[in-house]
Amino acid sequence: MTTTWAEARNVLCVRLDNMGDLLMTTPAIRALKESLPGRRITLLASRSSAKAAACIPEVDEVIAYDAPWMKHEKAMDPLADLEMRDELQRRAFDAAAIFTVYSQSSLPAAMLCYLAGIPLRLAHCRENPYHLLTDWVRESDPAPVVRHEVRRQLDLVATVGARTQDEHLSFRVSPAGNGRAAMKLEESGLDPSRPFIVVHPGATAPSRRWRPERFAQVARELSMLLDFQVVVTGDASERELAEAVRRGAGPRAWSLAGSLTLEEFAATIEMASLVLSNNTGAVHLAAALRTPVVDLYALTNPQHTPWMVAHRVLSKDVPCRNCYKSVCPEGHHLCLDGVAVDEVVAAAADLWLEIHWRAAA
Repeated sequence: MTTTWAEARNVLCVRLDNMGDLLMTTPAIRALKESLPGRRITLLASRSSAKAAACIPEVDEVIAYDAPWMKHEKAMDPLADLEMRDELQRRAFDAAAIFTVYSQSSLPAAMLCYLAGIPLRLAHCRENPYHLLTDWVRESDPAPVVRHEVRRQLDLVATVGARTQDEHLSFRVSPAGNGRAAMKLEESGLDPSRPFIVVHPGATAPSRRWRPERFAQVARELSMLLDFQVVVTGDASERELAEAVRRGAGPRAWSLAGSLTLEEFAATIEMASLVLSNNTGAVHLAAALRTPVVDLYALTNPQHTPWMVAHRVLSKDVPCRNCYKSVCPEGHHLCLDGVAVDEVVAAAADLWLEIHWRAAA
């Protein structure tokens, strides 16, 4: 039986929430991968974020699992949880690293890994986990400060000797994915050889959405000011939203909402000159692909700002900051509504000019 992390060759990484959270965990996964030659990484991820795993080179295999202790729209079947325990047991993992945000408990996932017979189990935990964790890192957030989500997970794996020199987020688009995205852009009427910006006006939580008419106005002004084309993106449920933004953005805007796979969406971001988005998965994809991003950042929580990429973060400070709510509990939405169109245009133009100035220097 494996007794130390230095010997653990078959490692399970557990990250069961959204794609953005998974992307912010990729530097820690890389640290685990690099700390032992030949180490195999299997990712246990939610079904929604598991789609991204194929584009994360540090992940060798992914298991999709909608855990009952995570938020889901449909009721869970306990039989599926027992089957997942059996599946993990069959795979005979040497160790498990459990990644959570500080407001989540790691204990349900730790229990699953314990019951599956995984001998080493690492996680942050606020209360004493006793035998559920062999490597317990006492939860310190949010006091005295809240660490960035990337730093939090890098600090976690560092306790078992896993470190990396490259702390960038990880996501790799295949040549085929780039080709498909370019073809869809051309078919929509856009010229991929000329500069364009991606405008992503959606977000799962209403508290993190800037007004769509403001996105449209910013897109229109940037298209004229910087001679940009505009691509509006979103999933299938956001087609109507994206179309409204496209109409308001003017004749040099196109909507691809609902028509791109995840990899094609990432390829579009990678080809773009700039991304303008609410604080959602698109921001973290932009960071992973090194595309500059202007982030309309609702102050629901402080630890998810763009990581290691050229960016501007825009919000208005409010007494109710860090509410962690999906819907504004005060009803005024001032942390985002207080951001004016001209501020966003100025931030985007300033970022664009800074990038070009650096390239020319």
